[in-house]
Amino acid sequence: MSKALTKTNYHFPGQKSVYHGKVREVYNIENSMLVMVATDRISAFDVVLPEGIPYKGQMLNQMAALFLDATKDICPNWKLATPDPMVTVGVMCEGFPVEMIVRGYLCGSAWRAYKNGVREICGITLPDGMRENERFPEPIVTPTTKAEIGEHDQDISKAEILAQGLATAEEYEILERYTLALFKRGTEIAAKRGLILVDTKYEFGKHNGEIYLMDEIHTADSSRYFYAEGYKERFEKGEPQKQLSKEFVREWLMEHGFQGKAGQKVPEMTREIVNSISERYIELYEHITGEQFVKGDTDNLTDRIEKNVTNYLLNK
Repeated sequence: MSKALTKTNYHFPGQKSVYHGKVREVYNIENSMLVMVATDRISAFDVVLPEGIPYKGQMLNQMAALFLDATKDICPNWKLATPDPMVTVGVMCEGFPVEMIVRGYLCGSAWRAYKNGVREICGITLPDGMRENERFPEPIVTPTTKAEIGEHDQDISKAEILAQGLATAEEYEILERYTLALFKRGTEIAAKRGLILVDTKYEFGKHNGEIYLMDEIHTADSSRYFYAEGYKERFEKGEPQKQLSKEFVREWLMEHGFQGKAGQKVPEMTREIVNSISERYIELYEHITGEQFVKGDTDNLTDRIEKNVTNYLLNK
């Protein structure tokens, strides 16, 4: 069985500190660069699940690198290099404490709130009579706060972001403009592969006074995709959409009584469940890139990453 990387403890040249996030380990190099290791951990409902998913980190890292390269004409981004299939090295940015979520369709958590009577999300009024998976006339931006591990992201409006000083009016205008332009580009790329980019999130920060795109973009962890073929027919019949995203993991958890609430227990993640999640992630990778996924050697993951990153840092 393929091995999964669920934690790291490196000491890279010039390392100042390390931050262990939900699914990534971020190493501070000389207070100027970040080494971001995409582990095989998986989270849902802001809870890190107990089993790692083989190849998830590699797939997400390689896909994020592809999209960072494909959107650098829209806005500057943090990426410098990918010295290992599971690692991106980039410039250090001072992050905005919000995530810019953009939605093209009414589904997921927005639909769950909508069907319970909610008609306003992040200061945006939604019309009555909408149905699950219905396309919005125009994409909407619904930011959230950035939660710590074990806490939940909270919806926040533009007015609240400005009132709390999380961004200036000028900064927010740029954040929103970049968000919509990136979503448009992602939508166009997905369409060429027979997919619909349904919703996604972006993180931004400032580097030398300029706003940069940070972290991953358009991956299965940060985005939801539908298959374009059959979308209209399924929508008209009120049937679930065939999708490529982490939503299937959330649905499996909910079916087994888990939504990240106090007192709830994560259901057993059998080998079959773990392998099926891995296969779905690889399916998304191959659909969105049009390339066959080449599985990296998992026998000595930790040593391989350390060697590749160290060689890059010493020879950059």
